[in-house]
Amino acid sequence: MALQLQTFRTRTLTAIVFVVIMLGGMLVSPWSFLLLFSIIHVGCWIDYQKLAGLIDPDYRHISTFHKYGVILAGFGFMLWMTNDVYAIGSVKLSELGWFLMMVVLIALPINEILLSRQFKLKIIFTSLAGLLYISLSCGLMIALRSEGIIFGSLFSLDLGLILPLLLIGTIWVNDTMAYIVGSLVGRTPFSSISPKKTWEGTIGGAVLAIAGITALAFGLFQADVPQVLFVTAIACISGILGDLLESKMKRSAGVKDSGNIMPGHGGFLDRFDSLLVATIFVWIYVKLFM
Repeated sequence: MALQLQTFRTRTLTAIVFVVIMLGGMLVSPWSFLLLFSIIHVGCWIDYQKLAGLIDPDYRHISTFHKYGVILAGFGFMLWMTNDVYAIGSVKLSELGWFLMMVVLIALPINEILLSRQFKLKIIFTSLAGLLYISLSCGLMIALRSEGIIFGSLFSLDLGLILPLLLIGTIWVNDTMAYIVGSLVGRTPFSSISPKKTWEGTIGGAVLAIAGITALAFGLFQADVPQVLFVTAIACISGILGDLLESKMKRSAGVKDSGNIMPGHGGFLDRFDSLLVATIFVWIYVKLFM
């Protein structure tokens, strides 16, 4: 697959704007971090519901309450994952999130069973799958941001800030390097689900991402190398699974991109497909071993 300069230029310019917005949201404050991933959460849900409607025409006819209620339930889960830093006066967002999530999750099935003209269990399962795919991941990203574990031996650093940067940085480098390496030397197709990807690009991107991010983390923070290696390796491997999952959805829906909000990159799901799955596995590793 030859490197197309015009496509690469468009992807690069879009990526620069994207990185600036992402870093701004992540670094300014915990509140800007929450706002950033709340926007990502809504954007991914819009793309998901679009794809789900193309795959299953019945899903296009869900009620307005169902369409936005399931997004609201996911947002409640995100708020539930916050720590005591997120509070308005004496009201903790975690408590508010728990209440919001429970109310909507109880109301949604009741609405479908009693008020829906055509109740179909598969529609409920499609929305539950979206909660696991999108809302669980965004909530666990907020949970990672709320961690306070010391990371590295030189400085006392808030892991809640470092871990998301480490995870997202690994995904970015992996995606970029896989595209470049695959475009330059890729010959062997990686999967029929995503025919443009090659084994050379996939392996090259992962190796460069793991090595580069680990070296950067050690150089800047004297971070624990084995821990960073595990986190970056988990991010790369599970990120590939996330990319294949979304590619499978798009093939089933018969579309090239989940959206068109980012020129050269597609929609929200196209941009965050790897991160959605990687976040879950990294969170599990953090809870078990860090």
